[in-house]
Amino acid sequence: MGRAHSKMLAAMATCSLLLQPIGLPAEQIPVRHKEGLMHGFLALRTLDGKKLADGEMTQVAEGDRLTSDLIFRFQDGSLYEDKTVFTQKESFRLLSDHLVEKGPSFKQPTETSIDTSTGQVTVHYKENDGKEKVLNQKLELPPDLANGLVFTLVKDINPSTPQTTVSMLATTPKPRLVKLAIFPEAKKPLSRGSTGHDAVVYAVKVQIGGMAGLLARITRKQPPDTHVWVLGGHAPAFVKSEGPLYEGGPIWRIELAKPAGFP
Repeated sequence: MGRAHSKMLAAMATCSLLLQPIGLPAEQIPVRHKEGLMHGFLALRTLDGKKLADGEMTQVAEGDRLTSDLIFRFQDGSLYEDKTVFTQKESFRLLSDHLVEKGPSFKQPTETSIDTSTGQVTVHYKENDGKEKVLNQKLELPPDLANGLVFTLVKDINPSTPQTTVSMLATTPKPRLVKLAIFPEAKKPLSRGSTGHDAVVYAVKVQIGGMAGLLARITRKQPPDTHVWVLGGHAPAFVKSEGPLYEGGPIWRIELAKPAGFP
């Protein structure tokens, strides 16, 4: 009886540890390279090369505030747009993020707004029966929140840093905070004519705490990793990424491209 009781206590203790939030320290990314004016063109493809959408990314600065706007216009009429406002003093700090995902390419079309100054999070979404719902919630948002900033942050991570952890607000559609563990996985050569460059490949892993994280691991529904290629050197630049564009979505590739309509 005593041994059985001890085993039960040990099992309960183990379960309790599993249900604790993942204890990864969050950190704001120091600014190593100042962001500025930018206008680039992207393509969204499947891993076998089929083109899904034309993309465009712009970034403008007004004083110490920067606004980046990432848009993908799908061939089936779907739209993905992520408009992010942030500052870059000693470290990057998110001010607001407005994400729109609508059209047949998305399992559950949503529109999410985040205001870090007030903690207000608003999610517009449609249920399976087509009814529109709105979630309004006030949250204590951490200073390292990285929504809309991942492609910016990886350019400023020192490649010699073994792991960097930031926070992300996921919506399913209920908002919940998760951690993103970012670490350099490999260096890969890039070739363009006679010029040789190396890219650092960063792996971005979603870390879910509590019961949700335990269930994700048990049911094998842990979100897949995203991989981001960053051109190294004194002027780091985004090259491409492979990962889901939305929660539960397929692995798609984002890469640099010519403007739509150019030969």
